[in-house]
Amino acid sequence: MFNRKVKEKLARGEPVFGTFFKFNAPGLVELFGLAGFDFLIIDAEHSTFGHAEIEQIIRTCELVGMSSIVRTQDASEASILHALDSGASGVQVPSLRHPDQVREVIFRSKYHPIGGRGWAPGCRAADYAFFDVDAYVARANRDTLICVHVENREMVEHIEELCAIEHLDVLFIGTGDLSQSLGHPGKANHPEVRAAVDRVIEAGVRHGKHLGAVAGSPEQLRDYIGRGVRYIAWQSDLVIFKNALKAAVAGFQEFRQPARREPAPGAK
Repeated sequence: MFNRKVKEKLARGEPVFGTFFKFNAPGLVELFGLAGFDFLIIDAEHSTFGHAEIEQIIRTCELVGMSSIVRTQDASEASILHALDSGASGVQVPSLRHPDQVREVIFRSKYHPIGGRGWAPGCRAADYAFFDVDAYVARANRDTLICVHVENREMVEHIEELCAIEHLDVLFIGTGDLSQSLGHPGKANHPEVRAAVDRVIEAGVRHGKHLGAVAGSPEQLRDYIGRGVRYIAWQSDLVIFKNALKAAVAGFQEFRQPARREPAPGAK
């Protein structure tokens, strides 16, 4: 039960477009797929999803032809295993600081001979054990996308080593946390932050590694695409809906009646 759209498009050099998904609402998942998004990043790090809820969102992604990437809470074996056993197309792992941690993520995400992912065929990813074992293992190892965040000083300093790690598909540049790590919290345009981003992009392109980032505007998107970033998180569901609601309110704001002031008691 894998949707390979993202891995296939990246392999062809095509950009892919997703968004961070924070609301527990399968109906909204369908809307994103019908609107034309390639994937959702199901945000288990900053939202309140349970395992069953994540599995339902993954199932709905498949219904509308989207890949499902789970941003895990952390790099623990349990977090990665729950996401992949639920049938996710891949994992996007935050908060790493060293290439050895990235290698451990890959070990926990892939079966033998690549890694040591926990074996539990009675799960959705394995068609609840209605499967051919060898075909399933080969498919899981081939199709599971591994993405890690480059969002702190340490990961930037290790960028050359990160780019050499086999089976690591995407380096995702997290400018928010990176700005804080570099001592400029919330200032993604600070020269030191921009220099770190440039360093990651240059190394990734030179090594032929797929790069990812959040794009919040057409101008930022154009810049990233022009520099070789192909795995694009277009804002988040929260930002998209907030902007849509603001536009909706602006459409009727001029027709609001001014608040009527009641006279004070005893006033003539």
